[in-house]
Amino acid sequence: MIFAVLRLSIIAFIVMLIVYFILSAWSRSVRRGKLSEEWNDGEHTGDRDAFIEQGLQEYDGSLRRKLILGVFVVPYLVIGVLVYVVNFQ
Repeated sequence: MIFAVLRLSIIAFIVMLIVYFILSAWSRSVRRGKLSEEWNDGEHTGDRDAFIEQGLQEYDGSLRRKLILGVFVVPYLVIGVLVYVVNFQ
C-alpha cells in the first residue's frame, strides 16, 4: 500500500514538473511576443532586445509567474480533499 502511494506521488510529481516547464515556457514566449508587439507599436527609444529583456525580468517577479507554481499545489490539495471526503464523511 505504501509503495503504491509512493509510486503514485513520484509519477504525479514528474508529470506536474513537465506541465510546469511547458506552462512556464509558453507563458514566457507569450510575454515576449507581447513585448515585441509593444515595441513595434510604440515610440520607444533604445535597443529593442534590451527593452524585451527588461520586460522579461519584470515578468519573472510577477504574480502570473508565481501562480504557475499552483501546478504543484492544486493536484495534491484536490487529492487530499478527496481522500478526506471519501474516508471521513
